[in-house]
Amino acid sequence: MEHLGKRENTVRYQEVELLAIGAGPSSLALAVAVEELARTELAGDTLIVEQQDDVVWQRGMLMPWTQSQVSFLKDLVTLRNPRSAFTFVNYLHSVGRLDQFINLGSFTPYRMEISGYLGWVARSLPNVRIEYGRRCVSVRPFGTADGAGEWIVQLADGGIVVCRHLVIAAGRDAYIPEIFAGIPRELMIHSTEFAARIGEIDPDRTRRIAVIGGAQSAAEMLWTAHQAFPQARCTMVMRSIGLNAYETSRFTNELFYPSFVDEFHSARPEAREQLLREMHRTNYAGLTPDMLDTLYRAMYVERLTGAERIEMIPMVDVTAAELDGREVVLTLADRKSGRRSQLRSDVLLLGTGFAKKMPWIVRDMADSVGIDQITVNRSYRMDLPPSFTGTCHLQGVNEATHGIADSLLSVLSARAEEIVTDLLAHRRAPAPFTGVRATRPLAGTTQGAPR
Repeated sequence: MEHLGKRENTVRYQEVELLAIGAGPSSLALAVAVEELARTELAGDTLIVEQQDDVVWQRGMLMPWTQSQVSFLKDLVTLRNPRSAFTFVNYLHSVGRLDQFINLGSFTPYRMEISGYLGWVARSLPNVRIEYGRRCVSVRPFGTADGAGEWIVQLADGGIVVCRHLVIAAGRDAYIPEIFAGIPRELMIHSTEFAARIGEIDPDRTRRIAVIGGAQSAAEMLWTAHQAFPQARCTMVMRSIGLNAYETSRFTNELFYPSFVDEFHSARPEAREQLLREMHRTNYAGLTPDMLDTLYRAMYVERLTGAERIEMIPMVDVTAAELDGREVVLTLADRKSGRRSQLRSDVLLLGTGFAKKMPWIVRDMADSVGIDQITVNRSYRMDLPPSFTGTCHLQGVNEATHGIADSLLSVLSARAEEIVTDLLAHRRAPAPFTGVRATRPLAGTTQGAPR
């Protein structure tokens, strides 16, 4: 197998056994599991492609003061193999910060520290390769008329990767409500790009900032904007009755155990719906106690001094968003009275989260193989037509069947083990004979062609 660098201008054609799309925590946990559980069988023939130029966790919201809400023990590997060389504790030891972290007395590291850990793991993999700056643009099946045994993955740089086993962990698409479609991108920032784009805001021209949403990301953007733009009034617009703390207890936290996935997956549909509904505020619709306290104290002090710059408008729907010169004009409908009002701002910050539907790359791939409804089995393997001998596993998008923890760090190590185990079992099973030999695609093409 030819070892290739990060980028080349020429079209590249590669063949690998296992390809993972996206180098986030899910794929890195998978890579560690491949190194430890399938070193001789898969590790040397596994490739991860990442569209960014480096590994950064929660890139859009990576402010220095932000912390994870998950214990450091729920890293990429500890719950599966606490003796692994890829634990968060070993990372701290390797960078000479273990004593300081212990002295900090916290189970929840700063996000920057988790991001550093992920980058360290990416650099430490002995066999699995990661290629950066390579964005996936399409996935298509390749094989014979009787069945597909491989995938053709087209990359934005013109390269092609052919693989038998595919794992997609690209994350869900950012959700920007249709109502904001007419607002220019330079006047609107989604939380996924906040840290990178906040520097674009002109402090001399910005006097009014509107934040849409009432959960942790929206609150963090509100607080950051309030600190970064001391002349601006920051208004938070939300549908809820007000800001709430995450609903967590040691009892509900047990529902994030990897062992709970079996229980959730085997539950009746109505029970799954209840679980997801009741657990929503344990992760999506709440704030950390520290963030709530910080905002409330800031608003209290501002009332004392008469310099109120933080405003919260609860229980309203944004029914229209229009442009008036360089101003964004929001029409708000009060849920209590039905009355409508307008809110004018210079910049919109969207804490609107992620689209519930499958990522576009998964939907596009499913359409290419004739699948109307995307489903996965207990091992996260996508249900494909029986004639397919290649596999595709999905990570981080299976909340409906595997529980709310599927998009979080809590189940990373266990899920990675299950996928690797499933891959090895499928790899060792004899492939069905179709009577026709598959042909390889030519370099520079996106479809199969004999050569």
